[in-house]
Amino acid sequence: MTTRRRKRRTLAAALVVGLLLAAGCVGPFGGPSTSTPAPTATEPDDGTPTAEPTDEPTSTSTPTEVHSDYDRTTVTVVDGETGEELGRVKAAIADNSSLRYTGLSETDDLPDDRGMLFTYDSERELTYVMRNMSFPLDIIFVHANGTIDSVHERRAPEAGENGESIRASGKGQHVLEVNRGWTDERGVEPGDRIEFDVAE
Repeated sequence: MTTRRRKRRTLAAALVVGLLLAAGCVGPFGGPSTSTPAPTATEPDDGTPTAEPTDEPTSTSTPTEVHSDYDRTTVTVVDGETGEELGRVKAAIADNSSLRYTGLSETDDLPDDRGMLFTYDSERELTYVMRNMSFPLDIIFVHANGTIDSVHERRAPEAGENGESIRASGKGQHVLEVNRGWTDERGVEPGDRIEFDVAE
């Protein structure tokens, strides 16, 4: 084949690729196009915007940044005899009467690594209720020195219940609330200890 014919064929191939690129049929290197148009919202007949389906997974879990407007601390539970860590949660701090009254009642659900720590100025007899709760809890009463006094599992109120009659009582200066089953899964029991620092 002569050089002139090779040049003509090369120019013709380049023209074809150029036309295909312009039409969006091939990628920049001559292979099939791999670009996918971004999902767009469409307007159905009733005027409600609907997102087109995509291959990307959508998260339906609760965001981990719950109680972002509270002071928070990391609470670590350790074995009372060995000092071995049994578990830890990032806890929102309820340290005044308003926050303690609300508690977790305005929370839809709680990630497994979160909780709420109620604190008082001194040790006392305490009774907690499951007022307007959406999920069950472990309620842990803790003495001033960090030793766990008692652990209670409490169910969430059923339809028609306000939760006032679902109660847990114990003695302590602190109360830690976590998802029900958290303490059982980690072997947490009275005599173990909690450790936490000032608000983070």
